This record gives sequence, C-alpha cells and structure tokens, in this order.
Amino acid sequence: QVQLVESGGGLVQAGGSLRLSCAASGSIYSINAMGWYRQAPGKQRDLVATIISGGSTNYADSVKGRFTISRDNAKNTVYLQMNNLKPEDTAVYFCNIKHGVLSIDYWGRGTQVTVSS
Repeated sequence: QVQLVESGGGLVQAGGSLRLSCAASGSIYSINAMGWYRQAPGKQRDLVATIISGGSTNYADSVKGRFTISRDNAKNTVYLQMNNLKPEDTAVYFCNIKHGVLSIDYWGRGTQVTVSS
C-alpha cells in the first residue's frame, strides 16, 4: 500500500506565495508520475501540474508562469511552489502519484489553500 501526506496549505493574501509538499511512503517501487490537482467548492477536480520520472512537466494554462512543480526522487516527494496567488486559486489541493507497472493512482487527503483578495 502507498500513502501520501500533503502539507503546506493555508491562508494567504492575493499576490502571496505558498509551497505545498507531498511525501509518498509505503510499498513504493516505481513512481511514474507525480502531480497536483485542485477542487474548488461545487466544481470538479482539475489538473494543476504534473511531473514525470524523467523530469518533464505539464501545467494548467491558468497557473503557467506562476506555479512550479518539482520532485525529489530520493525522498519520493513532490513540491508545488505557488507564486502570485489569486483568489481563484482557492481550492483543496490533492497530491497524486501514478505507481507501478499499471500506473495505479494514489491520492492524498488534500490540503486547503485559501487566497484572500
């Protein structure tokens, strides 16, 4: 089994920054991709950013130029540096990994990010 634990959420004013972390633990042998998704109240869960094992990244258009995803393979940890935050970034942010030969999805419990105007 694989567990994901997120940290780093909180309340910040518009224009501020936050850094999210997500550490994977358990029976880990191959993480193919790591990423962050977010879900605002009453909306679906959307992709924010992903990073594959080779280091290539992908971002939602709404966060390009403001957010940076990175990973530490030795620590099985993924980070999301969020700069110039906007009120519309307010959501619960979920960590995701695709693990193993079948790229099975694992999810964290989520961390709240609230951006005040």
